[in-house]
Amino acid sequence: MLNVDGVECRYGSLKVLDDVSLSVKEGDFVGILGPNGSGKSTLLKSISRTLKPYRGTILLNKDDIYTLKSVEVAKQMAIVPQESSIGFSFAALDVVLMGRNPHMSRFQMESGKDMAIAKKAMTMTNTWQFAERPINELSGGEKQRVIIARALAQEPKILLLDEPLTHLDIVNQLEIMDLVKDLCVKEKMIVLAVFHDLNLAARYCTSAIMLKDGKIFSAGNIADILTSENIKSVFNVYAIVKKHLVTNSVFVIPMSPHKPHLTTRCAVHLICGAGTGTALMRILLEEGYTVTAGVLNVLDTDFETAEFLKIPVTTEAPFSPITELSYKANIDMIRKASIVVLTSVPFGHGNIQNLKAAKQALDIGVPTFVIDEVPIDERDFTHGIAKALLMELKNRGASFVKSTNELLSLLSVSQEKLSQITENPKKVLNHLKPEGKHQVGTAEG
Repeated sequence: MLNVDGVECRYGSLKVLDDVSLSVKEGDFVGILGPNGSGKSTLLKSISRTLKPYRGTILLNKDDIYTLKSVEVAKQMAIVPQESSIGFSFAALDVVLMGRNPHMSRFQMESGKDMAIAKKAMTMTNTWQFAERPINELSGGEKQRVIIARALAQEPKILLLDEPLTHLDIVNQLEIMDLVKDLCVKEKMIVLAVFHDLNLAARYCTSAIMLKDGKIFSAGNIADILTSENIKSVFNVYAIVKKHLVTNSVFVIPMSPHKPHLTTRCAVHLICGAGTGTALMRILLEEGYTVTAGVLNVLDTDFETAEFLKIPVTTEAPFSPITELSYKANIDMIRKASIVVLTSVPFGHGNIQNLKAAKQALDIGVPTFVIDEVPIDERDFTHGIAKALLMELKNRGASFVKSTNELLSLLSVSQEKLSQITENPKKVLNHLKPEGKHQVGTAEG
């Protein structure tokens, strides 16, 4: 129903879009993605007849939209712009009724059918309760929902949304997007929507185009478009992309590019798993620490984070217990570290060897910190074995902290003091210890 062929758009001599082509059929929900200035809004403007292309054609049912009358286009296509300026204090219902103008002859008054369609649109967008209120007295989110209702009142076959969720809170975002998706599926409406939120695009769109510098960088199925490589190339942002088990759609975890710390600090080995080390890995790297981790099962969230951050890690097969070989490799990493940190990881019989590795760290003289955010009773699935080992760690001198922030405050000392850890760990750790909170020391020998 809609074909964009070789469109080039300019503002004066400035080329904003270059050779953009896409074909959209009924029932498609297409996300338009890209950084600021990539040409997303310009593309919608050219499709909605606001900005005539310098080159190329836009066909609506095989007709060039720039040869059609405006009213004919408006009967089939509606747009929700980024910002809508309404100069007079019309009632919200009157604003929505403006969407019926393409279906009415000149000087014709609204019929009962027009009123029914407007009420239905306002009910669907949860705006009927302030139908009589002046539009300029509504909040930004309420006003945006009225504008969406006006677009729906046009009964369009094609709906163009330019950042449609501006000013909307999360509840209204989901309600509006669920509504639009429902219309797309049941009414076979075409939807083209500009998104900045990649996760919303992933949840609702069937396909997407990704623009960079006015050109299509990638186009196709949404899951094929939203990849770590594409996001890095287009947005210059590192991101982890995974598939959500509940929604079955991909989701994006953006991460800031790692910037080397001005000072190089000591080596920290993390004993973690089940996502408990993900945030800490990033923080330690940003603070200038050298980080290793293990033993982690392949496909574990912490493993994927370590792989993404290029952190050396000891691994085990997915869903498999830690073998003696992996345990020894983990101990080798611990021997090279200045500090070991054990996170609040759940323990079962499959990973109890990691807790024993923390005990071994104390035996070989590596200062060990235990983040005890979650009580061990809530994450011990070994019938008390893990709890007993954790108590042994405490009795043998491991330092227990209640949060990541508390750990970082203990580690945040001068480079000179950190360099003393290998020479006199007890002295340095006692300096780091919060007064009256933890017993800190090292194992004999």
